[in-house]
Amino acid sequence: MSILVQHDNQLIQEQFNELLQNCPRVTKKADKELVKKAFDFANEAHKNIKRRSGEPYIFHPIAVARIVSEEMGLGTISICSALLHDVVEDTEYTLEDIKNNFGEKIAIIIDGLTKITNVFESDASIQAVNFRKILLTIADDVRVILIKLADRLHNMRTLASMPPNKRMKISGETTWLFAPMAHRLGLYAIKTELEDLSLKYRYPKVYSEIERKIQLNDKKRVTEISRFSLPIINKLDEAGIKYEINGRPKSIYSIWNKMQTKNVSFEEVYDLLAIRIIFEPSKNSSEKAQCWNIYSMITDIYVPKPDRLRDWISKPKANGYEALHATVMNLNGKWVEVQVRSTRMNEIAERGYAAHWKYKGNHSSESELDLWIKKIREILEDSSPDAIQFMDEFKLNLFSSEINVFTPKGHIKSMPKNSSALDFAYEIHSEVGDSAIGAKVNRKLVPLSYKLKSGDQVEIITSKQQKPHKEWLSYVNTAKAKASITKALKAEISNRIELGKSMLEKELKIQNVIPSSRVFKKLLPAYEVFNKDELYSKIASGIISLENLSKILKKNSKSKWIQYWIPQFGKRKTETEEPPSKDKFDLKKPFVIREEPDKQDIPYKIAECCSPIPGDDAIGFWDENGKLIIHKAKCPEAVKLMSNKGDRIVSAKWTIHKILSYLAKISLTGIDKIGMINEITSVISKQLSVNIRTFNFDVHDGIFEGKISLYVHNTSDLNTLILNLSKIKGIDKVKREEIHGS
Repeated sequence: MSILVQHDNQLIQEQFNELLQNCPRVTKKADKELVKKAFDFANEAHKNIKRRSGEPYIFHPIAVARIVSEEMGLGTISICSALLHDVVEDTEYTLEDIKNNFGEKIAIIIDGLTKITNVFESDASIQAVNFRKILLTIADDVRVILIKLADRLHNMRTLASMPPNKRMKISGETTWLFAPMAHRLGLYAIKTELEDLSLKYRYPKVYSEIERKIQLNDKKRVTEISRFSLPIINKLDEAGIKYEINGRPKSIYSIWNKMQTKNVSFEEVYDLLAIRIIFEPSKNSSEKAQCWNIYSMITDIYVPKPDRLRDWISKPKANGYEALHATVMNLNGKWVEVQVRSTRMNEIAERGYAAHWKYKGNHSSESELDLWIKKIREILEDSSPDAIQFMDEFKLNLFSSEINVFTPKGHIKSMPKNSSALDFAYEIHSEVGDSAIGAKVNRKLVPLSYKLKSGDQVEIITSKQQKPHKEWLSYVNTAKAKASITKALKAEISNRIELGKSMLEKELKIQNVIPSSRVFKKLLPAYEVFNKDELYSKIASGIISLENLSKILKKNSKSKWIQYWIPQFGKRKTETEEPPSKDKFDLKKPFVIREEPDKQDIPYKIAECCSPIPGDDAIGFWDENGKLIIHKAKCPEAVKLMSNKGDRIVSAKWTIHKILSYLAKISLTGIDKIGMINEITSVISKQLSVNIRTFNFDVHDGIFEGKISLYVHNTSDLNTLILNLSKIKGIDKVKREEIHGS
């Protein structure tokens, strides 16, 4: 045995020993023996295999098992499954071998994990189809997705060893799917780390800059928090409460995300201070009462902001999260967020599902998490057959923020944000939704499209004569409502087709004609329809009249319409050039975006959804027609594509652009004064020779708000323009606005 192999074996054994020493739920001798057996099996299976980083492959399963044990608090079955999770996928061992050696439960989990791996190694449509199967496994055993999250977390921690295109795909996938999944399962710490690591690899410069600014501000922040906390500490000590208090730093991703969504600077985001109070509950009163008691102590010292009170104790979040959030003003006039939690609530907040399982015995009723897993099954049963649409619906319905609305009898219904009154109707029952004609929200009559808000009391008005309409699909937001409406519309179409078929056959019988392909060759072009179903449907709807049927049947079968349409179609098809292939380009190299897209070897198109301009961080996406579409790297559509179709993504960089101009949008606010508009247009048109497309200004109480669309060559020109405009006296803020396509 070589010295190098001996060294590797020693390191492997050390890693495993650390795992065994940090398994709080593996206490029985039989459990420890099973974990050892799983390690030996996996170690043998992955023998002499190295990771891309150069370390022994078995390091990865051990690391995943440690995350499962130490960071999630899961037990023996999960730890063994984590150690074995890549054996079936990457070695010659089969699922049958796992079942024979470790039993049915572990084999089922490994099967689910193997399916997930296949999903994220394949193309988009297969990903989405297989993801549906995975969700069925989650509904049966949520440990499958917990172990997969641990696997993804370790992969993200070691992502530096991957090539740039893989880093981009995996990071996009993580932001789009895995981080929201971790959040929904209550794994706050893991969700935060996944988001931060994704940002680090998607935008390394942005990440480093925010990290640097946090470190510079940290000393000042700690001092302010200490000064703020001191009076609260004195009050809690006087009351004899056992507690710990700490400053809650914002994650790098949450700072960046707020900077993007709110269009504000780092300083504006980081200005909000936050502390967390975690208390040991006493047996004399309920945790809820103790939370409100601590809140009362805080508001005796500091003035609260009533509209920022968040009570997740009376009604926990869907992932089981419980806490009381309040915002109060400190002595320097700054807002400070205070979170109050018991030790139990804190463990659920940090460790999610594992802690939920631990405390489940304390609550007789179903938890929000149990209901969420039930909802997964519901969506799987009623979801769209289109795979990508299904993925969108899944994210929309299971990861979105929630509102709580009330039935007329006072029962609470949790629904996704932006749900309509019609969504609520379908949430009660599909029959209520199908027959809905209107709603009363807080006793006031509203249309079915009305968007509900938390706290609304909703009553649905129905009629037996009502039927679902196609436009209803634009009113609703939930998968359940969309599926019910689509099902009802399909049933109506099917009934109409049957009726139309019966009507046509009756008329043909009168003409002594038997339906045949020769007959339909006459009827379809004559009525300008493309197939029999369309013909039947239009007959039943009264759009097509059969009064002239006999004349059509007597006509020559060669119609002008069919003669015109077929040659035209054929000509277009033969003239279509073969689209350029992504295989002609090395995905590992950045695509260079030159000034004239049509003159490049590989032409490109600027995405309308985000309208990037030269200088923006950009990526390229090969569409199904072989066209390269350039998106902003932070465009939501681009993030989704990175996740679903990562094998079609390429990094992109701009050359110097000085010929073509690109549309950009800026917003301005400031003090209204005589000549202000003239000064602004002078800077834009005369000083910088920029063409304005649209110019909108609103003035209210001496303050103006303006939005200007203009054409620039690149981000450098745009930044110069913003800088020059901000120098005008009276201008308060100038910033670039995102352009969203239709």
